[in-house]
Amino acid sequence: MTKNHKTSASALVQRVWNYAHVLKDDGLAFMDYTEQITYLLFLKMAWEQRHVGASEIPSRYTWGALKNIAEKAKLLERYHQGLRKLSERPGLVGLIFTKPQSKITDPAKLHLLIQMIDSEDWSALDVDVKGDVYEGLLAKNADDVRGGAGQYFTPRPVIRAIVEVMRPEPMMRISDPACGTGGFLLAVFDYLKGRTINAKEAAHLWTRALHGVDLVPNVARLCAMNLFLHGIGTDHSHPVISIFDSLESKAEPVDMVLTNPPFGKKSSFTIIGADGKSHTDKISYKREDFWATTSNKQLNFVQHVYSMLKETGRAAVVVPDNVLFEGGAGEKIRRALLQQCEVHTLLRLPTGIWYSPGVKANVLFFDKKPLEKTPATKDLWVYDLRSERTFSLRQNPIGPADLTDFIHCYRADDRAGRKETAQFRRFTYAEIIARDKANLDLQWQQETANAAQGETPQALMKEILKDLEEAMREFAAAESEIQR
Repeated sequence: MTKNHKTSASALVQRVWNYAHVLKDDGLAFMDYTEQITYLLFLKMAWEQRHVGASEIPSRYTWGALKNIAEKAKLLERYHQGLRKLSERPGLVGLIFTKPQSKITDPAKLHLLIQMIDSEDWSALDVDVKGDVYEGLLAKNADDVRGGAGQYFTPRPVIRAIVEVMRPEPMMRISDPACGTGGFLLAVFDYLKGRTINAKEAAHLWTRALHGVDLVPNVARLCAMNLFLHGIGTDHSHPVISIFDSLESKAEPVDMVLTNPPFGKKSSFTIIGADGKSHTDKISYKREDFWATTSNKQLNFVQHVYSMLKETGRAAVVVPDNVLFEGGAGEKIRRALLQQCEVHTLLRLPTGIWYSPGVKANVLFFDKKPLEKTPATKDLWVYDLRSERTFSLRQNPIGPADLTDFIHCYRADDRAGRKETAQFRRFTYAEIIARDKANLDLQWQQETANAAQGETPQALMKEILKDLEEAMREFAAAESEIQR
């Protein structure tokens, strides 16, 4: 994306955030007003992208129909009716509007929001920017609360680098069992759409190649909107997004898994899913196909990803540091993974790139192999992007150039030709298995943590001042929008 597109995306996110101020005055929670605004944004963008006879939104409830209703009370009634009717549609539209609850009760505010949103020509923007606008709302909230929504985000340059080295192929089935807002799925789509060579491959890409699962309905809804606006998932007999707990059961085998499961241990809680039934996010999962039973969700996702792969399937999984060194079930899972998969690459990611501060994460790359007596892993190559590097979301965000050397060292076309560098080091299976607990937390350089360089009292004070300045700009912009 060019600098101009980045600026445009940032400006649009700010503007949409200003829309939220219209609803925040009604005391709505963040996810409530985000949901309401994304309903309206979706209707606007779907209207802009319409093709004759191809719209899945009945004409009575399109953006064009809503914005032309002059009587505000009638507009509110039609909008509420539209939400209910759209929830009955098949495919992604029905999922997007699953069990909709309009939290907009003031006709004047709905009219104002429609005017504000209608003033922008969204389809003139790069398609990636549209996804950025959706995710920008969650990102702004994550800034506000210093975390919260952070588990849904993997920096786009990291996602694109992972897809670049994984090299998905046109007829593959590719899945993300913790898809969030769809970053990995959209990156795979962008990678493959110029690489299909015939109608069969193109049809497979648009309707059957991708599948995502998420437990949180509001987040899955954002993902469905993103995919729909890209034209993905139009075959209703093959749902592209599902809402349930991925870890509860074994999935249909796929060729590739790319995922960033949510970080952190959670207590058991109940959530109402898209089917209207209650689903429990469990403390632990007892599955016969798992190597170990544990309450560590990241370790469970590693096991689940392995179970999802075909015999020759490949995976890239973002995992926090504890997955690399935790004992007990962690050790058992690592040893099984090293035995049954070729665990060939570990990318140590820096701190300062996540919306939740202080997170230390890695990308674990492995290929499933037929079961043999000898270990499938021969050498594990570790790329250290963490040591002697400092990133921050605002002042020094990670960019594509920061991952160029990793992509070069990875040698996706010929991993046998890899060579060691200051950042890229080879460790043999014998070396790894001899380490205490088969510890994969492999370091050879002195870590210069962001806590030492980027989170000094002076740096933190600068961040606080920037937050205050941005908040003042937001209030002024919101007041200006409301007065228009």
